[in-house]
Amino acid sequence: MARYTGPKTKISRIFGEPILGNGKWLGKNSNPPGQHGAARKRKSLGEYALQLREKQKAKYTYGVLERQFRNTFEEAARLKGVTGENLIKLLEARLDNTIFRMGIAPSRPAARQLVSHKHIMVNGSVLNVPSYSCKPGDVITLKPKSEHNTAVTSQIRGKNPKFSWLDWNETEKKGTFITYPERESVPENIKEQLIVELYSK
Repeated sequence: MARYTGPKTKISRIFGEPILGNGKWLGKNSNPPGQHGAARKRKSLGEYALQLREKQKAKYTYGVLERQFRNTFEEAARLKGVTGENLIKLLEARLDNTIFRMGIAPSRPAARQLVSHKHIMVNGSVLNVPSYSCKPGDVITLKPKSEHNTAVTSQIRGKNPKFSWLDWNETEKKGTFITYPERESVPENIKEQLIVELYSK
């Protein structure tokens, strides 16, 4: 399964946000990567550059590579409703993202690893596909053997109550994907309309 394996802090500095996890290196004096640092005169970005930048931010945030992101966009365009909002809904419904939102893993890469290493069950069956798109009513649990694995259970921190489209039972270690989230409920700072404009060219 392909994934981004390059420098994370460098990507975060490009966007000025901790989109790949820990943002401890992003201080007031953090400059975008490139020669000469703060002394470099940077041009204001044009329309296309802003649209491309927003697409790249969404890709890195959800851990999706180019072809898979394009396929997700095309699926969003086929659905009824606003394409940009559909795109965010589909990205949020990914299994690795859902596990991260439920608090089973501390980050999306960690959630992806849990799925790839077959620690996760969906509707009673072990699933090792991080890109699986959850459907309303899907029940997500740890594999019985993994429930006794301290390396797995020690990372569980519980669901943030803001994520109302998910349910998590702490005692049973069981979560439910209730419904697709509304755009205003998703905290990610992504201007999805710019992505739609980019792909519409």
